[in-house]
Order: sequence, then C-alpha cells, then structure tokens
Amino acid sequence: MSHQRAPSNLDGQKEPHSVSLKVLRLSRPSMTLQNLLPRHTSDELPVLLPSAGLSYPSADADDQFILSPLLTLPPAFGSAYVGETFSCTLCANNELPQNDQRRVVNSVRISAEMQTPSQTLPLDLTPEDGDLKGAKLEPTQSLQKIVRYDLKEEGSHVLAVTVTYSETAMLGDGASPAQGQAASGRVRTFRKLYQFLAQQCLAVRTKAGALPRGGVDTTLPDAKEGRFRFMLEAQLENMGEEAITLETVSLQPKPPLRSTSLNWDLPTSSEKGGSPSPVVNPRDIMQVAFLIEQERDTTEGLDGLSNDMARDGRATLGQLSIAWRSGVGNRGFLSTGWLTSRRR
Repeated sequence: MSHQRAPSNLDGQKEPHSVSLKVLRLSRPSMTLQNLLPRHTSDELPVLLPSAGLSYPSADADDQFILSPLLTLPPAFGSAYVGETFSCTLCANNELPQNDQRRVVNSVRISAEMQTPSQTLPLDLTPEDGDLKGAKLEPTQSLQKIVRYDLKEEGSHVLAVTVTYSETAMLGDGASPAQGQAASGRVRTFRKLYQFLAQQCLAVRTKAGALPRGGVDTTLPDAKEGRFRFMLEAQLENMGEEAITLETVSLQPKPPLRSTSLNWDLPTSSEKGGSPSPVVNPRDIMQVAFLIEQERDTTEGLDGLSNDMARDGRATLGQLSIAWRSGVGNRGFLSTGWLTSRRR
C-alpha cells in the first residue's frame, strides 16, 4: 500500500498479536523493457552480441526490440486515478509456530471500509464468508479477501481494515491427557489504516452553444420557429502518467433532445464502424464534439426546454460519459454532471 498510518489496537493489548495483516494492491503486469547493446563495426573493439545485454536471452526473442516477452509487476504502489477501480488483497496470517499446540486461533474475520474526502463507506469483500462465525486458522495458514472500490472523488483516501479473531489457550503441552481442553479464551481485535491519494486521470472542459433553429416541427407552439439545435464541444486532457486509449465518449441527452457524435466513431463511406480508438498521451488533449437536436414528434420535456430558452437562453443538454483503458488494460469510466448551454 502507499502509506500505512499508525495502527490502533482496539483491545488495548500490548503483547504481540497471533494474527498479522498484509495488504497488497492488485495490479496488472506490464511488459519488461530490455537494454540492447549497440552494434559496432570497429575491428579494434571486441565482438559483443546484442543479446548479451538482455536479462533473459532467448532464441525466440527479438533482440532488436525494446520490449521483452517477460511480464513485470509494478515495483511500487503506483498511482490511483478517479474513474478506475481500486483493488487490493487482504491477508490475515496465523503467525504461531507450526508446532505450537498451546494456543488456537479461530473465528477470524476481516472487515474493511473506505474513508473518502466526503464520506465513509463499508466495503464488500470477496469471497464472502460462508461461516458467520469466521474461519479457523491453523499455524502458518492464511485467510485472504479481495476488496474493490470505484474511485469517484479526487483527494486523500484511507482504507481501514479491521481483523477480529478468538485466541484460545489450551491445557497441557501437547503430550498430557489434558490436551484439547480449553483453559481460557479471549477475543482480540486490531485495526490498520492505509492512506493513498486519488488523482485526476482526465480533465474535461466543455463549451456548448445554441445553433440557428431549423427543421419545422409541428409539435412546437410556433411551427415557424423550427427545432432547437445546439453544439457541444469538449476537451479531454490526459492528466495521468501513461497513455490511455479512449473506448467511448458519448452524450446522454435530456429529453426532448438527441445527440449525434461527430468524432472518430462516426461511420464514413470508406470505413465501416469509424476510425480506430484514439490514444491520448500524457498531457495531450483530445477534442470531441456533438450535435444536439430536438427530436421530431416528441413532447416530453419540451415545455421545460422552451421555458428555459425563453427565460435566459440556457438549456440543460445532458451528461457526458467517457470510458478508457490504460496501457496495461485497466478500465476507467467518468461521467460529468448535467451540462448546460451558454447564456445568450
């Protein structure tokens, strides 16, 4: 995890716990870079094969390509971005020696909650506990859970994990007749806090304005005025540390409006299905546009739209939804609030 804050022992015990907690972030692997040796033509230098600079030379690998066929895990916590799913594994380990018969650990339960800048939410863990009493852990055994949370806010987040278990002291030393009888027992609990920062991956800037009305619609009070039309432009800036691929950028219009995408997914006569999804490098900006028109023969929401335009010339158009993938395949999704046109 990014940063572990001081643990708080809820049961006030100063002696070491029999159960420890490990929290690791789940990340997709990435391709490993390989450093190639330059080719030389001088007869005075010893002959070195380019593959000598590879960590794992292979007959099937291309020694002139910067990417090797190996996968590597991130060496550090990495960055957490708004719109992506934060995933980690929680592992409660029984730290008792394998030959320790004097203590028994059972009823092990793990719970977690996420503290965001605005609220605190309990988190669902998978797999779910089949036994409500918790799990029994033999020495050196572990209980693992996976937690997933969709990051929706920018700023500091705290993952709070609580482990509760029962520790039973047994009679005898493992060879006496009293073995297997409980002498005493207690419930122990400890909590650990892990803090990380959620950053903005995509910065969205929008601009919308009204177009001249066109196409007479008999559903309007004054049929001579024609249907409402607007143009929405949006700039999407990659604020992250790696390139992303935009999968979809769509506008969910508010009735009685409908939207037409004017972007790469617009089909053409030569390319069926539109152009390939664009790749946006760090600090690059992708501009998208949508034509928004009033639907024909639709009266739902028409009175509110007409009143808003007559009052101040502003109209609520819809919400922009953006889906992307990072370089290692992590999905991200972002939805804006209700977008309005500029005041006339």
